[in-house]
Parts: sequence; structure tokens; C-alpha cells
Amino acid sequence: MRDIAIISFAQTKHVRSAQNVNEVEMLMPVLTDVVGQAGITTDRIDFVCSGSSDYLSGVAFSFVLTLDGVGPWPPISESHVDMDGSWALYEAWVKMQMGKADIALIYSYGKSSPGDIRRVLTRQQDPYYVAPLWADPVSMAALQARAALDAGVITEAQMAEVVVRSRRDALANPYAQLAGELDAADLLAADHIVSPLHAHDCPPVTDGAAAVILAAGDVARELCDRPAWIRGIDHRIEPHSLGVRDLTTSVSTAQAAARAGVGDGKVDLAELHAPFSSQELILAQSLGLGDAVAINPSGGALCANPIMAAGLIRMGEAASRITRGEADRAVAHTTSGACLQQNLVAVLEGEG
Repeated sequence: MRDIAIISFAQTKHVRSAQNVNEVEMLMPVLTDVVGQAGITTDRIDFVCSGSSDYLSGVAFSFVLTLDGVGPWPPISESHVDMDGSWALYEAWVKMQMGKADIALIYSYGKSSPGDIRRVLTRQQDPYYVAPLWADPVSMAALQARAALDAGVITEAQMAEVVVRSRRDALANPYAQLAGELDAADLLAADHIVSPLHAHDCPPVTDGAAAVILAAGDVARELCDRPAWIRGIDHRIEPHSLGVRDLTTSVSTAQAAARAGVGDGKVDLAELHAPFSSQELILAQSLGLGDAVAINPSGGALCANPIMAAGLIRMGEAASRITRGEADRAVAHTTSGACLQQNLVAVLEGEG
């Protein structure tokens, strides 16, 4: 297998509503930044892959418009996934493994503010049995949290501590949407929005974008002093129906982690795409992460959750800490679908 690494990462400052810019205008500074960090010009990019959702844009084939941000010349080899950008990264990784590219640009974006995002995301459910019920992701996450609480897998106090830690860590992240010092007792005393979830247990509505550059082998070493090598990557999916899977754990995450090699060495940090506080606890257990592992030092999705970009941000945040020499081995995780239905896990490592 070819050695492939993340060599640069850029993102927007995530906000509740970016009304003053469209998707192309939101992406342009990010694309310029990520290419500039890599020290290359666009003619060296062999492949471009993006992740987004027409559900958010309200326009069919909306990703075509954002190609204006990539530039019309020189001609590019391009692809798109209607998934989080981390799946676009996976597609680029596969293409590079086949020897079809040495440098790839991956970007993703999402503006959740224009509509009622909870109602919009009901449309991704089973169209015959679930979608007609208008079961939204917060309500389904509440079902999962209740199942985990009743099974004794997690506690409400642990959920509150996840929020406290995430907001505190986000103080050091200039791109985070939410940050601050919170008190766990105050959080537990707050009203529920969908029991047992409080507002702070849920992700904020976020507009934002992110991009990474992948490079292979000696090209990565030429362009980056300390590349974040992707030593393992895998993704798995579970049944659509919530009634046929155990919501108190994440089997697909555990399977992807085993294939990616999470347990093959010491993990310094993990960036987990956990939109809900209860899900971070479930994911940490499914990945087998111990107490010594720093989880979501960026603040995670509880502090900024641009749909279709939040997972790619987990990859970028983990990679950045490796390239800066703050970690030697990290885990990056992305989820999609209700109650951790689809999960991607990557293991990133530095050299020396």
C-alpha cells in the first residue's frame, strides 16, 4: 500500500448563520488557505473530491456551483460524495492507492441555518416507515441516550462532564462556535428539550466549511516537515431501522476501528464526531479508548457542527496536532445517519 498523509488543513470560523456569503464565497478563503499551507499551486493537484448535501442547499447538483471556488484552469479530475467530507477523503485515498494521483484536494461544506435542520434531516430516514413519522435526529438521539442510561452504560453526570470539557477545550480553538466555562451542576438542572437531552447535549446549528490536502510518499515528505500518515482507514454501516440494532453501543465503529488498527498502538488523542454528548461516551467505549486518551481537544461537534464538514474537521484537527508535533498517534472518527448508523475510523501517525 502507498503511504498517504494529510499535509495541510483549513477551516472557516464556524458561525450560527453565514447569511452574508454563499457556499462558494464561504469556501474560497478555505481553499486558498489549504493550498497555500501545502506550498503548492493548483496545477499540482491531481484529484479533487468534495462532500456536501443538496438537502441543505435546496438545489440539485449544488456541488457543481462550488467548483467555481476550485478554479476552471487547469482542467481537473473531480468527484463528489453526498456524504461528509471524510468520505470524500476516503474516495481520494482509494484513488491515490491505485496510483491515479499523488496530490488530492478534499473539501466539504454545509449551511444549516437557512431551514429547519431537524425537519430537513427527517428526509434521510427510511421513506416507508420512519420518514412519515417525521422522526428528527434529536428525537432519535434522545431514544439512544435513554437506552444507554437505562442500561447503565452511561450516566447523565458523565454527559454533563463531556459538555463541560468540550466547551472548556474550545476556548483554545479560534474556529469554534461555542466555548466557555460551564458548571456541570447547572447543566444537569437545565430543562430538557427532548428527554433526557438538554440543549447543551445537542450540536449547535452551524454554517462552515473545511478542506485538507492529501499527498503520497515522498511528495508528502517534500511538502510537509511532519506529515500525518493515514496508517489505517475503514468505514462500516449498520441497519437503517433502529429496532434491529443495539443503540447502547456502536458495532460498526468497533468493526471499523479493528480494521483500521486502532488497538495496534498507544493512542494520544481522538477526534470523535459525536454530535450529542451521549454519543461521545458510546463511541469512546466502542473504540476502546482509555482514560489517558485526550478526546476532542478541539471541542468537537458539540462546539461546532457544520453538517457535511464536521467529520472532515475531525480528520483535520487530529492531523494538525500530529504535524505540529503535539501527538504521535491519533484516531479520527466520522458518523452519518441516525444514532451512529454509519461510521468511519482512521488512524493517523507521525514519523520520528
